[in-house]
Amino acid sequence: MKKQLKNLIVLVMAAMLVCPVFTQAADRAHTLKVYNWADYIDMDNVLNTFPAWYEAQTGEKVEIIYQTFDINESMLTEIEIGHEDYDVICPSEYIIERMLRRGLLLPINKDYGNVPDYTKLVAPFAQRMFQQMVSEEEMDDMQASDYTVGYMWGTTGFLYNPKFVDEADIRSLGGLLNPKFKDKIFMKDAFRDVYSVVVLYVYREEIARGEVTREDLVANINDERIARVEEFLRAAKSNIAGWEVDFGKEEMAKGKTWMNLSWSGDAQWAIDEAEEIGVTLKYRVPDEGSNVWFDGWCIPKYAQNVKAASYFINYLCMPENAIKNMEEIGYVSVIASPEILEWCNDAEDYPEAVDLSYFFGEEATAVHANQVLYPDKSVIDRCALMHDCDTQTGAMLDMWNRVKGDNLGGSSLMMIVGVVIVLLIAFFVILGINRNKQKKLRSHRR
Repeated sequence: MKKQLKNLIVLVMAAMLVCPVFTQAADRAHTLKVYNWADYIDMDNVLNTFPAWYEAQTGEKVEIIYQTFDINESMLTEIEIGHEDYDVICPSEYIIERMLRRGLLLPINKDYGNVPDYTKLVAPFAQRMFQQMVSEEEMDDMQASDYTVGYMWGTTGFLYNPKFVDEADIRSLGGLLNPKFKDKIFMKDAFRDVYSVVVLYVYREEIARGEVTREDLVANINDERIARVEEFLRAAKSNIAGWEVDFGKEEMAKGKTWMNLSWSGDAQWAIDEAEEIGVTLKYRVPDEGSNVWFDGWCIPKYAQNVKAASYFINYLCMPENAIKNMEEIGYVSVIASPEILEWCNDAEDYPEAVDLSYFFGEEATAVHANQVLYPDKSVIDRCALMHDCDTQTGAMLDMWNRVKGDNLGGSSLMMIVGVVIVLLIAFFVILGINRNKQKKLRSHRR
């Protein structure tokens, strides 16, 4: 037994010498643990080139451990409960807000020595939006930009197939109630995003009368507002074919459905994919408004390589890296440098000019840009930042479960009924076969 134990110890020690995991754990000061969404960075030309750039700037070597998550909440649980030591993470705005409130983020050290502070190139528009994550009570003592730097941003709207849907039908969110869309709409299975769009529609008259603002409706969730959103979703349920997280854009790209509540980056992906097979898709933010969303980089509380994390965030803000990431993943960077403005301005592909002064400044009042990715100022003016539900999370989830539970969608319901019928037929067929076998067996025994 002792000999076996001794041999086991020798094997473990040998594994520690050759296994990269043990080596990285032992040299944590020269390891950067990055936690990001899947397919959300240029792996070859940005992520993998960071170690060489970092060594050139600091004289220090660093290796990257890169991991991905699929939902914000799972990432947050790993840090808050599991105390995982990720050095840099990329949450969405409402999770950043929650992490700020719970003291789970470290300030970003922006003293980069001889390296320029590229985080200053983040659009003031994005900076203002991020500051909304800080409560009025904390406003004097906390700047969101001290704890998070924006990465990508966009809007939420409707991706639609003009072969079946006229633009006039989808200008207003009320178009979702049109009977001709029965079982033709996919809705995002994301209660915060859906609420943030629908609440602006159901309170459109109060907004018009100046009784409430879009920002207040999205930020301050109460029982009355939840109830009115639920009422609308129930009224639209017969038109909703299903709830999706990621497959809706693919169904749209294949021309298999008419309409999908979508994030702008996913919408652009679907538009590009559809074009290759001759399907035309368009994207529109409802006239009543929608949400504008952001993802940002942060350094969590249990990080162990804060220096490399800070440099990594700065590195991603370099205009050339922002462009590489946008070209690779299809989303829009918050960086608003002259290089980015030049990159997105293309009169040949986008003959209609849009006002992007809110993002790039007064020199950008007429830019020939892709309006799915860079919406006109008039669109942004009717959008609000999505917030954490905070104490209303339970009530929101209850509402969402009631709506989904009472709405399988026509095709989904028919599919389930069909499966049940097939199973019943199979059951009775098998039952009949067994009975015949038993009869034969009994007669044989007699």
